[in-house]
Amino acid sequence: MSLLKRFDALIQAHKAVSRCGIDPFGVKLERVLSPTRAIVDGRPVILAGTNNYLGLTFHPDCIAAAAEAARREGTGTTGSRIANGSYALHKTLEERLAGFFERRHAMVFSTGYQANLGIISTIAGPDDYLIIDSDSHASIYDAIRLSSATVIRFKHNDAADLDKRLHRLSGRPGNKVIVVEGIYSMLGDQAPLREIAEIKRRHGAYLVVDEAHSLGVLGEHGRGLGEHAGVEGDIDFVVGTFSKSLGAVGGLCVSDMDDFDVLRVACRPYMFTASLPPSVIASVTTALEVVRTDSSRQQRLWRNVDTLYDGLDLSGFTLGRQKSPVIAVHLPDQETAVRIWYELLEAGVYVNLALPPATPTGTPLLRCSVCADHSRDELETIVEVLRAIAQSHGVIGAPARSVRA
Repeated sequence: MSLLKRFDALIQAHKAVSRCGIDPFGVKLERVLSPTRAIVDGRPVILAGTNNYLGLTFHPDCIAAAAEAARREGTGTTGSRIANGSYALHKTLEERLAGFFERRHAMVFSTGYQANLGIISTIAGPDDYLIIDSDSHASIYDAIRLSSATVIRFKHNDAADLDKRLHRLSGRPGNKVIVVEGIYSMLGDQAPLREIAEIKRRHGAYLVVDEAHSLGVLGEHGRGLGEHAGVEGDIDFVVGTFSKSLGAVGGLCVSDMDDFDVLRVACRPYMFTASLPPSVIASVTTALEVVRTDSSRQQRLWRNVDTLYDGLDLSGFTLGRQKSPVIAVHLPDQETAVRIWYELLEAGVYVNLALPPATPTGTPLLRCSVCADHSRDELETIVEVLRAIAQSHGVIGAPARSVRA
């Protein structure tokens, strides 16, 4: 039998999705023009599926910092953080991250995926329990596979179910570590963090919050859902990424935990991965300062969220229940979803196509992400184009009123 024979079902599913004439998971951005515009297949498109929430990929200060760092210190470190890959820039960014989150310690990872993989798999040992939200990101699921801890899932965003499962563990030895996300990446909903923090305190558990999609988006200072919910003191580890609001690549973990630095020699994904190049570290350090000093980007982002969400809602689409920079449009079946996605791209709008089993609801989604740099005209164009295409497929009827009214 072929080594890859076990993937036959996946191969056939991929072929079925690609029958529209283009592979939805292989779209090439031939040239990115701005945080909201690109060229795909020779045509200009509006980008509405990039997670570039604050539009910092083209911030002139970030670009200048990256270019200067590359000229000064080269294109890469060629080593891990425990070997030759710790530059002064890495240490400075960790100090800035700790200060930004008002924590004592910070670690920088080469990707956000590795931050979750490394921290979650390392902190819980064989006698411990990891209690995770059932709709957790793939990086969290991969972390629990790497961990030696006992894993328990609770119903998505169901604090009562979490409480019940922790109650069953009462009296059992071992640490209990709860893992949730600030904003969930598919539906854009937020964890009920106040309730979860209260349950964590009552049961003497630990709490890890992945703020990947909420960093820069929520909280007065942009620190995420923990700040927004007023429970930062209850969070033992904040994990996040540089690849959303900070406009680059990489991951982070901040904490006030005593002996935190032991993780640098205990966490294998940190120890055995080459560190981020100076250009990325420099751009992220600059982007963090923009988030810290310029709240206008967050304010513009949420105005844009209102414009897109309300426009799609008035058009008759079924959306995620909570407003967020991640706006999920529910569609009835895979064939319709793929066709609408393709026609949307042909009409000059790029969004993400999400299909079961990757979707938490088991239904196909068009996953839109909003950027602070989207113009109102761009957002209204997205609504009008998507509405017209969906009407042609019988997914929605006539809207209650025009979004431009």
